[in-house]
Amino acid sequence: MEQFGPGLAVLLGLLEGLTEYLPISSTGHLILFGHWVGFTGHVAISVEICIQLGAVLAVVAYERTKILSLLSHANQERHNLRCHFQTSTSSLRQMVRTSAGTHHHLWFLIGLGVAFLPAALVGLLAHGWIEEHLFSPRTVALSLIIGGIMILIVETWPKPVRCTVLEHIGLSRAVGVGLAQCVALIPGMSRSGSTIVGGLLLGLERKVATEFSFFLALPTMLAATGYKFAQSYHLFNSQDLLALGIGLVVSFLVAWAVIAAFLSYVKRHTLKVFGYYRVVLGTIILLVV
Repeated sequence: MEQFGPGLAVLLGLLEGLTEYLPISSTGHLILFGHWVGFTGHVAISVEICIQLGAVLAVVAYERTKILSLLSHANQERHNLRCHFQTSTSSLRQMVRTSAGTHHHLWFLIGLGVAFLPAALVGLLAHGWIEEHLFSPRTVALSLIIGGIMILIVETWPKPVRCTVLEHIGLSRAVGVGLAQCVALIPGMSRSGSTIVGGLLLGLERKVATEFSFFLALPTMLAATGYKFAQSYHLFNSQDLLALGIGLVVSFLVAWAVIAAFLSYVKRHTLKVFGYYRVVLGTIILLVV
């Protein structure tokens, strides 16, 4: 069995950074690589989840200006809304409807929080069963194929685009993307793939769907990695923690570059190439396994 050390951490960090934000499943690739090199078991599962923190921080670094702007505008809109509630004679329903149409930054953050909840609740209840029964190459291979076919179908018969501004996604679309994210709890389905496809089906422009997927990764993956590390930190010795830190740095740097490249790519291209890749890789894995 392969021992976890700096060399393996660099490879895992590189693989995580390359695949986290592409619709091809980082967890699936990490599981396949782990089985290939003999890095399996409870420590391996914990590393495969915790190392995603580096990619999360890459989103924070890349989108730092937009995040600060969102928070600043949302805070101002919250203040305006509170003043409006104190002076308005309109019904609560009418005020909420008016606010949703004018306070876009505030409702974007509310939508982001609501979108996070479905996968968080399902993951909290089912994570043990998922890790016990679904962290296998066969599950990953089947999920890659199914997810790839879904991408090809959606990109072949696209829906009309109804939202071209990130902050105008709205609560109902955010909830829909959040529900789509639940599918990504199955290893190999891909969190980014599920949320981007969900966004496309709900009428989001491809770049908007991609960027919302990145933002939704922040609460989702912070919660997942934090919860898993709190559960499994006792499995790591000091050398393991050092190696994990190296892997986090590598995944952070690589993911930062991938985020920029992928956002540029989706402005001009569909996701079909990733769908074909998933189907081919999944088929090969099934034949080999």
